[in-house]
Amino acid sequence: MQLDTAQLAALAAVVSTGSFELAAAQLGVTPSAISQRIKALENRVGTSLVIRAIPCRATPEGVLLARHASDVALLEGKLMADIGQSAPPARLRIAVNADSLAVWFLPALVGFDYLFDIVIDDQAHSADWLRRGEVVAAITDHTARVQGCAATPLGAIRYKATCTPTYQARYFPHGVTADALAVAPMLQFNEKDSLQHQWMLAATGQKLAPPVLRLPTSQGFLEAARLGLGWGLNPEVLARDDLAAGRLVALPEAAPFTTPLVWQVRQLTSAPLAALTRAVKRAAAVLSQE
Repeated sequence: MQLDTAQLAALAAVVSTGSFELAAAQLGVTPSAISQRIKALENRVGTSLVIRAIPCRATPEGVLLARHASDVALLEGKLMADIGQSAPPARLRIAVNADSLAVWFLPALVGFDYLFDIVIDDQAHSADWLRRGEVVAAITDHTARVQGCAATPLGAIRYKATCTPTYQARYFPHGVTADALAVAPMLQFNEKDSLQHQWMLAATGQKLAPPVLRLPTSQGFLEAARLGLGWGLNPEVLARDDLAAGRLVALPEAAPFTTPLVWQVRQLTSAPLAALTRAVKRAAAVLSQE
């Protein structure tokens, strides 16, 4: 079965933008043309590919075909470059954890012609995007290689459990005990963020459920700690100036708390993305300087 590249491009655009109208604008055609191409592709493969909702989502079969479209665009771009020809920039969807994005990742993207589409997710869950075929690469905390991917270790982010001196005096006057942690408001990035719970388990040996304030932004997370809204784990490199100035204090820890980071790329596209992999590894070198 030979698939039409224009139809595949329409599907990939709908999946990435979540809208027929935005897909049409991205490809420079009308929404009607996008709809016709999607319908023709669905007829071709004999199954529905798009859940027509707000936003539009791919069916499991649609995910596979959209991934195929992305792979073809990358491979064709590499081929055209190898023969000295130009090609439209390929769209590159990558899953990245928020702290990496805030601390070190963005410089790795400089100098490439890709249209980057960054998905934010916890490093413990970003591998799921790879398994579902929804991204071509991801930063994960999985030291084991995701099936079908090439893995490059990047080092680790070092975290400090931080709060203001006033907060510490109020909630931890007798030290960081299980009883104190159980009632002290805790910062959490989102419901997937388990770092604080891991830290409490390491510190006390107990699984605790303190009151939670959720803030899905690295800078907002740090600012909330500065304002005394709660305690939480911040990347040491982000909190360093506040710790040095005394605006924040580090809670006592039994051992350094780190999260390993691994760059994982689907094997099929690892060759076209080899230069990006090298750039990511160079940018991550800052982690070893913390």
